[in-house]
Amino acid sequence: MLKYLILGAEGMILTTIIAGLLYAWISGRYGNTGKYILHGFALCGMIAAIVMSYMKNTTSLVHTGTWNVRIFTVALAAALLLLVFGLIGMKKRSVFLDRLVCVMAGIYLAALLFYALPDIYAAPFNFSLGGAGVFSSAFFTRLVGLLLGVFLSILAGIATARIGSRSPRGLLTGVLVAAVLVNTVHQFGKIASVLYTRRVISGTTVFNFVKWSANNEDLFIYGVMAAAAVLPIVMWVRSFHVNEPYENPAQHRKIRAKWRSIRRWGSTALICSILGIVILSPVKAYANRPVELSPVEESILDGDNVYVPLEQVEDGHLHRFAYTTPDDITVRFIVIKKPNSSSYGVGLDACDICGETGYFERNGQIVCKLCDVVMNINTIGFKGGCNPIVIDYSVGDGYICVPTSTLIEHQDEFK
Repeated sequence: MLKYLILGAEGMILTTIIAGLLYAWISGRYGNTGKYILHGFALCGMIAAIVMSYMKNTTSLVHTGTWNVRIFTVALAAALLLLVFGLIGMKKRSVFLDRLVCVMAGIYLAALLFYALPDIYAAPFNFSLGGAGVFSSAFFTRLVGLLLGVFLSILAGIATARIGSRSPRGLLTGVLVAAVLVNTVHQFGKIASVLYTRRVISGTTVFNFVKWSANNEDLFIYGVMAAAAVLPIVMWVRSFHVNEPYENPAQHRKIRAKWRSIRRWGSTALICSILGIVILSPVKAYANRPVELSPVEESILDGDNVYVPLEQVEDGHLHRFAYTTPDDITVRFIVIKKPNSSSYGVGLDACDICGETGYFERNGQIVCKLCDVVMNINTIGFKGGCNPIVIDYSVGDGYICVPTSTLIEHQDEFK
């Protein structure tokens, strides 16, 4: 769940915050016409992202790096023209210039959505379920995590748009420019990475920039959130020094209601930013922490068999054993006593889907290290899904006996 919560927030929050800033700026300066243009381009970006998501996941026609370069090039051109036309329009207003500014803002927004949304659309179809279906708890928890991340991002964008629409125009413009500049550096890093990988560009400076940009992906998200946070902070401070004139109590109540709304949306924007930082920092570090497999335990090698004493595995916990083949390959297998039963789950410490990454015990459950799917302990020893690969064994005379021949047979799984 945490993995997909991070995916939803990390993939969307930068885009939705910039979208909120653009919406507030365009609607405040160009009214309903500007809003309709933004809505139209945003819809085009979302539809194009659906097509891109389908193409990326069902065909080999889409090369992600190439398309990212194209998307970011369009976004950078749109951002530059938006800045140029916006500056010209500040000195000389005309219907033509106003439309150009709105169109450039729409193209920029469409490009952001076209880049961010395909992975979000495709995520539910690519959940690591270990063979479980869409009606399983594994699918449900992952979907909830993804939706929570997306919801937080959308709420952050809405709150930013609401607080931005009430902010001074000069302040909003400055914050929007800062956010776009931060994202521009991010996009330059992405473009440089692709071009450097393909050896279109080279050099130590380029390499250092690409490496820094790749290692600090979240820093750009923090930068955009920090820029946007200026709006609620400034408006919060202003809300305690309101000196708007009013002629009657009704007008006074209206003014107070307006500033209460500003504080609420400002609080919402700040809370979303804080939650975003928490998700992308400690929660992400926790979710991506390396899982250490328990150590291999002692077993008895006698002739052509490996023996595991039953008393060693009677506690109902996961036990890991290993055998080194004549080719010097260590083949691991696991044993666990099944709950409320006298039988044992025995299988390789590997599965057909995830390979030899292994299994670990968490809160009394057996979990695949790679895909985080929880095993049904009673099905360990049977084929299917992310279950351990089945091996031959027998139980008798106080021991679990595993033939070395069956372990050698599966040694390729552990190369």
